[in-house]
Amino acid sequence: MASDQENSQDANAPDDTSEKEITRGITIMKSIIRDRDKAVTYNVNWNADNQLIGSNAAKLASYIGTLVRMHIPITATRWSNKELGSAKDKIWTEILRSFNIEDTTIRKKYILQLAGKRHRGWRTFLTNKYLKDKEKKFVEYDPEYPVKYAIFITEEEWVAFVAQRRDENFKKVSATNRERASNPTYAYKKGRLGYARLEEKILDETKSDATSLPPHVLWKEARVGKDGTVRDDVQHIYDECETLSQSISTAEDQENRSVLSRALNVPEYPGRVRGKGHGCTPTSLYKNPRRRNPSNQEVMETLQALQAQVLQLQKDNERYRCMEKCSSQLKETSEKASINCQNKFPEGISSCQLYLSSPTYRLVGKGKVHNTSGDLLHHRPLPDGHLKVSVDVVLDKEALLPIPDIVSEKTLLRDAIGSFVAWPLDLIFIDDEVFAQGSQQLSQKIGSRQKNKRDLPVTSLPKKRAFVPRYQISLETLVDSSDMATAGAIRSLDMEEDIFGYSCTETIGKEDLEHIFRHQELGVGVIHTYIRFLYDNFMRGNDQLSNRFRFVSSSLVNKALICREPDSCREYLVKRFMASSTNNLYLWPYNSGCHWLLLAIDPLKEVVYFLNSIDGEWTNYPDMKQLVDTSIKVFRSQRQARVPRTKSSNITWIKVQCPLQRNGIDCGYFVMRFMREIINMNQIEIPITYFDEYKCAHYTRLQLEQIKEELCQYFIEKRLLSI
Repeated sequence: MASDQENSQDANAPDDTSEKEITRGITIMKSIIRDRDKAVTYNVNWNADNQLIGSNAAKLASYIGTLVRMHIPITATRWSNKELGSAKDKIWTEILRSFNIEDTTIRKKYILQLAGKRHRGWRTFLTNKYLKDKEKKFVEYDPEYPVKYAIFITEEEWVAFVAQRRDENFKKVSATNRERASNPTYAYKKGRLGYARLEEKILDETKSDATSLPPHVLWKEARVGKDGTVRDDVQHIYDECETLSQSISTAEDQENRSVLSRALNVPEYPGRVRGKGHGCTPTSLYKNPRRRNPSNQEVMETLQALQAQVLQLQKDNERYRCMEKCSSQLKETSEKASINCQNKFPEGISSCQLYLSSPTYRLVGKGKVHNTSGDLLHHRPLPDGHLKVSVDVVLDKEALLPIPDIVSEKTLLRDAIGSFVAWPLDLIFIDDEVFAQGSQQLSQKIGSRQKNKRDLPVTSLPKKRAFVPRYQISLETLVDSSDMATAGAIRSLDMEEDIFGYSCTETIGKEDLEHIFRHQELGVGVIHTYIRFLYDNFMRGNDQLSNRFRFVSSSLVNKALICREPDSCREYLVKRFMASSTNNLYLWPYNSGCHWLLLAIDPLKEVVYFLNSIDGEWTNYPDMKQLVDTSIKVFRSQRQARVPRTKSSNITWIKVQCPLQRNGIDCGYFVMRFMREIINMNQIEIPITYFDEYKCAHYTRLQLEQIKEELCQYFIEKRLLSI
């Protein structure tokens, strides 16, 4: 009897699995943790259906599994349980620290859904390994505590987990699911590859221009074995899908069932698309997604966006009302219904410069403005917003009059020499001693400060009388008289290694010069030439300035390169920061693709000054901000700096209240003037409200003309052009 009992006990005992134990260690992704400490992050890619693909997709999926095992208890039966909210947020935060993923609702939802799958898989693994026998039946004895996974599972959690799994209701559900999954009619044969990466592989191998494949095409390819053969029943379903796709419209496909579900004769589950894999939904697949009620978060985001638009409209409306009020205050209706004196201009007759804003902003002539109360033009009242001017000199022979002369029917400015015309107020600039006196006072003020501090001398501002763009006119004459007058002609300017950290040659074309003459948007060649001007005239031979200020090349770090080659951009910035062991301010003119702004970076103090002439926020440029933050962290790591934990992940960004532009083309000129004034002040720290000596709401046209004059003078002095 004893022998029978022993045999009976042996029959119920678990099989010896010591030789079949999994030999690999626990997956905790130590390499990711080490890279994170070095401020190294991984890029991930997404396909057209917002699914995770690319070389780092598998690494991220494995890391998600590790985080789930660390932060989610195995006793959690429902992934939607609100008590798991803080743990899910922790998982999302940890992923953002190591992977470059947009912090958006759609990305977070995808990642957390994937984490939910990993959690179910983890619980299933523990059940199959420790609670079931070879025949996948639940064992009757108490399973031992899995010491191997002690870092993830406490003994109390294990006891509760075993009790959950032994519940009779769970056993029934488990048996039903196991029976359903044991013999699939059309078996999936691609292992862990997944539909998204399978699609990526097919598109790469076929070199197709398509961004995605139909679900039934992927479904078929996922059921092709290693030998490449396709079962007849799989091919039959595929052929039926091809036939159905010719007769069913996209709307029918979306609103009812997909062609794949119709061919398989199975229901389509809500929130998923059969044959496309995790993360693909009808909303992301179809051009006209199903209507659904927005979530509370989406409603709040929409409301905040609308409130911001209303606030902006209110500001614009208030600005317009102020302009109208100022305009009305400047006028006092005369008995002759004529324009009155404008207190914006000196009363009486003053010399002036005449500008036009279309098709480009440019100086077209000179003359005299008549700001006299009760003045008329050809016995008629002047139009609102205009003054009477007499034309003396024409600089642009093809310039048109803002308002044709109705008496003589003149339309060209050159035909109005010696006569009176109406000219818009905002396109008239006075040539009088008021500007010269103000400029001299500013120059004297800064000059005395520079003298006391042994600081940088200031280039003299325009002095007496009218500001005449002499160097611009001279350079334009040289261009017209040289081979640069022909399209395609270029000049080269050598950039020393001290300027950008590497030696290079900057190319200047006729188009670049035309942009200066016509006051158009500037390219990187002009910006870099002005940087060379600042270096040659202010920093060369001045150890204090050359050791304090440095430049970052806009050719090596810009919007396009950050998106295409982020690693090379980061390597250049880190190498640039490593060039000095003292406090430096790195001036980086950043081109976002259609706009110039300036970053002044102090990598040792980990401070970034943000100067934007359109009053935007640095959050509008996430790629740029992420690159700067990452580069500073890598720089910190390479110089082995110790930073308090509260500071370790926070780079200080400061928005400087700098002068703002009033049109869409001045950003490049503003950036050049910002750099000049920062070097001129010779300070590492930039005040939030900008330097007192240069504080103003907007730069005047004459302040920008000064920058252009310096550029043109530099071109001439460097003998880049000769007749």
